[in-house]
Amino acid sequence: MKQTGFIFKVLVISAGLSILIKYGGSSLFIPVTPINILIVVFMPTVVMAIALGGRYVLTSAAISNDAHDR
Repeated sequence: MKQTGFIFKVLVISAGLSILIKYGGSSLFIPVTPINILIVVFMPTVVMAIALGGRYVLTSAAISNDAHDR
């Protein structure tokens, strides 16, 4: 039940963000330049790499501390 609530929240937030981009995105003026295109294309990959790298560092530090305490 808890997982169903989480999935529902993700779906609602995703739908809200999609509507915001569809109807509100056209009012933003973002010039089409090669730099802006590269930012849009690579930003999700960079964000996920940072998030997963941070998680890896925290997990490996916790495992190292557990092994050291034994």
